[in-house]
Amino acid sequence: MVQDRAYQRVAVVTGAARGVGEATARRLAHRGLRLALLGRELESLRRVAGTLPTETCCIEVDVTDEPALRGAARSVQTRLGPASVVVANAGIATGGPFADSPAALFDRVIEVNLIGSANTARAFLPQLARTGGYYLQIASTAAFGSAPLMSAYCASKAGVESFAQALRTELRTEGVGVGIAYLHWTGTDMIGDLDDHPVLRALRSHQPRPARRVHSPDQVAAWLTRGIDKRATSVYAPPWLRLVQPLRPVLPLIVSRIARRSLADLSAAELHDAVGVLGAGGRADWEAHRPPPPAPPVTPPQC
Repeated sequence: MVQDRAYQRVAVVTGAARGVGEATARRLAHRGLRLALLGRELESLRRVAGTLPTETCCIEVDVTDEPALRGAARSVQTRLGPASVVVANAGIATGGPFADSPAALFDRVIEVNLIGSANTARAFLPQLARTGGYYLQIASTAAFGSAPLMSAYCASKAGVESFAQALRTELRTEGVGVGIAYLHWTGTDMIGDLDDHPVLRALRSHQPRPARRVHSPDQVAAWLTRGIDKRATSVYAPPWLRLVQPLRPVLPLIVSRIARRSLADLSAAELHDAVGVLGAGGRADWEAHRPPPPAPPVTPPQC
């Protein structure tokens, strides 16, 4: 595959306002790439942009809004040039029992994490095909084995893994690389209250000691950037996760067994209190899309 060197200087990062998205943008900028920062919180994006050493544009966009995302892609090409790297990082998470969670909240996680990733790919694929670029889908070890009390998040991350695997084969002949990044515990605001949140605390406490370690966004971004440099098909954060891949046929059973022990540590009150969105970014998204409360029932007139 021959790449046009003139087009290797623009990277797009969704969910770039904080956490892994911000740290990855920073790493790519220090490699000399121009950056397009996409997200819901424009002021936070501008704050990040103000600290980067290369040309940057900030675009406020909801990845679940496909027409708006297509417009953002056109804006990136006009302002910076066609993208050669796209990091589909935007995502939110919720915790708590499925039966106690509002249907709209479950649906929103799927919309942002899975549909939003598909929209991102659809919007930027023409540019990546032109540049012979690379698309990195941020997934999670939640795709290895689903944990209870995180059903929407686990379903969405298993979905984006399958989506990216299919996309990789489809785009091979066009010279577009597709990678999947598997992230484990990462110290973003999504798990900022890790030791206080009953679900996260319980799930982590019964994992093997190496698996409990929380890695900083900057460390994770370093692993992601190394994968981007190599156009890797799989990126593991931390790298030892690659050793887990051969065990995937039995991982659901292992995760289920560990999770049962986790659930035994939680009271009914803790389970009920755990329902909700994790992290400031997720809460901001949910507040913007929370459906209005249902209208009170109308009492029919008496005969």
